[in-house]
Amino acid sequence: MTEPKTQENEIIEETEALTPKSPEAEDPLRLAQARIADLEKQVVELKDRVLREMADAENTRRRAQKDREETTKYAVAKFAKEILAISDNFTRALEAAPKDHADPVVKTLVVGIDATERQLQATLESFGIKRVDPLGQPFDPNFHRVMMEVDVADKPPGTVVQVLQAGYKIHDRLLREALVSVAKGPSEEPAKVDTSV
Repeated sequence: MTEPKTQENEIIEETEALTPKSPEAEDPLRLAQARIADLEKQVVELKDRVLREMADAENTRRRAQKDREETTKYAVAKFAKEILAISDNFTRALEAAPKDHADPVVKTLVVGIDATERQLQATLESFGIKRVDPLGQPFDPNFHRVMMEVDVADKPPGTVVQVLQAGYKIHDRLLREALVSVAKGPSEEPAKVDTSV
């Protein structure tokens, strides 16, 4: 009765058929063990390669998802920059309007401009766009651009004393820097030149 063929027996027969007969190659068990060790090494290498490819695919998927989220989050940035000019014009109109005017038409116009400006600000905030109000804060070059320095006795140097144009952020990014005036440091007296020579 013949024994059923096992995988190990098949490998031994295959190895014997492929290798020339020599005194050191005649040990089929040693050849089979070498073949098994080689196959196990290949399995480990292939498993490592598959794991690396899976990790690389997962990293690519995460990067693509993050890019999609950021694109969605900041998609309105270019449009919002253009709309900020309209907001600035509403603010200028309110600043230029007389505060206590006797004409009811002018009062109604000012109230209408004010309501429109507030609605525009609420709409911008609903899209994550917020005004940066640096008045009284120290100058921050990441959010402000200094347009001029002014002598102010009661403020420390570098403090924002006037906002010429409001700055805006969209979520956590700067959309537009604020144009500001800052307090000048103590003025240095010019050096006295000795002219008595």
